[in-house]
Amino acid sequence: MLGQGLSVAELGLGCMGMSQSYGAPDDKESVATIHRALDLGVTFLDTADAYGPFTNERLVGRALKGRRDEAVLATKFGNQRLPDGSRTVNGRPEYVRAACDASLKRLGTDHIDLYYQHRVDATVPVEDTWGAMSELVQAGKVRYLGISEAAPATVRRAHAVHPIAAAQYEYSLFSREPEDELLPVLHELVIGLVSYSPLGRGLLTGSLDASGGFGKTDFRNGHPRFAGENYDHNLAVAARVAEIAQGRGVTPAQLAIAWVLAQANEIVTIPGTKRRTYLEQNVAAVDIVLTPADLIELGKAVPRDAVAGERYPASFMAHVGL
Repeated sequence: MLGQGLSVAELGLGCMGMSQSYGAPDDKESVATIHRALDLGVTFLDTADAYGPFTNERLVGRALKGRRDEAVLATKFGNQRLPDGSRTVNGRPEYVRAACDASLKRLGTDHIDLYYQHRVDATVPVEDTWGAMSELVQAGKVRYLGISEAAPATVRRAHAVHPIAAAQYEYSLFSREPEDELLPVLHELVIGLVSYSPLGRGLLTGSLDASGGFGKTDFRNGHPRFAGENYDHNLAVAARVAEIAQGRGVTPAQLAIAWVLAQANEIVTIPGTKRRTYLEQNVAAVDIVLTPADLIELGKAVPRDAVAGERYPASFMAHVGL
């Protein structure tokens, strides 16, 4: 359960990697993965207009053809891609309306279940952005509203304009920042947390090694946590998680997902994958019950300050926490 009565399963599916960031796309396998997710009850699907750009929404729309009623469909606006390939953050009301209409067309649907402001535009009062978003709900184009990577104070301001159902933030054993101020605010306002990148962009899967081996199109090539000594350090930290997972008879990825879900009832996580095999492994993590002793052991293995490097490159971090 998220906020404002929006009910979803505790495990969703992040679709971004099907179209960008993690190597070459495989649309056939990605569509099969979405279909398998629906078959397994993983009905909360997450995309954005910026993913691709635009191609991920089209992919998800194709996959949902004939099965739209089975899904709780979330998408986002605000990370505007320009014709020259550059990116800007846009929260102007007129853009909100245009972006929503474009997403509806690409997704092949008449409504979006959860519409997020992907990043906050520092040049536009959040009240103006959320006024336009509220109009989308009134028009029946959107059912619930969400916000992503906003400062707690901004969450309060947006929520005062229209109730927020979900707040999406990076949250994992390797990214604990929401615990400082955000989680208490979300609990107070009855807003659910949607945790993205629960597997630390692959670091917590146990599948990476010192060679890296990321392809040219993999965005981890420019990521601080995957660079030089930071990468070596973070692999060593991840190895501690893998050792605990081995002792439990589960995969490191399953243990990392279970840790996120154990933090609060109002947390949903959306590990991304474009392969059915990994999807099925992730789904099995829902059945893992961590004891207080397990959580203490994981906390000792991965202290809050254990990870080296920022979670995004500087150009991305500039739009986080506004």
